[in-house]
Amino acid sequence: MAADDRDRRHPPGATAAPRRRVRLDQPRAPRRSLLPTYDPEAFGKFSERIARFLGTGRFIVWMTVLIIMWVLWNVFAPKDMRFDNYPFIFLTLMLSLQASYAAPLILLAQNRQDDRDRVNLEQDRKQNERSIADTEYLTREVAALRMNLGEVATRDWIRSELQDLLKEIEERQAGHGPGRQADRRSDEGDGRGR
Repeated sequence: MAADDRDRRHPPGATAAPRRRVRLDQPRAPRRSLLPTYDPEAFGKFSERIARFLGTGRFIVWMTVLIIMWVLWNVFAPKDMRFDNYPFIFLTLMLSLQASYAAPLILLAQNRQDDRDRVNLEQDRKQNERSIADTEYLTREVAALRMNLGEVATRDWIRSELQDLLKEIEERQAGHGPGRQADRRSDEGDGRGR
C-alpha cells in the first residue's frame, strides 16, 4: 500500500523530485548564505556613534589638522619621502572615500532617529488622546456634581426651614396660629374630635 501512495504522489515518468514535507512543529534550519551577516541593531548604533562624531567640532579640527599635515609633509618633506605630490590626488581620493562612507552612515543614523521620533510621536499622540478622554470624563463628572449640588440641601436652606418650623411650633404653642386650627380640622376629619 505504501508503494501505491508513493506512486499517486509521484507518478512514474515525472521529472520533478518529490518535495520534502515541512514540519510545522519544528523551526526551520538556518539557510546558508554567501553574503556576510550582521546585527542591524549593532550596526545602527555604530553608525549613530560615527554620525555623532562627524557632527562635532572635534572632527572638523582633527580633519583640518590632518589635511594641513598631509599638505605640509608632501610639500616640504624630502622628495623620496613624499607619497602624494602637488595635485594631491591621493588626498582627494581619501577625502572622497571618507565622504562616500560618511554620507550613508549619517543617513542611516537619521533614519534611525526618524524611526525613534515616529514612535515617540505615536506614544505622545496616544497619551494626548488619553489625557483628552480623562479631561472630558472629569468635565462630565464635575458638571454632574454641580447639577446634583443644586438638589442638595444647603446649610442656609436647612437653617431657613428650621426657623420656619420653629416659628410654626411657637405659634402652635401660643394657640393662635394657623397650625392650631389646622390641627383641629384634621382631628375632626378623623373622627377624633372632642
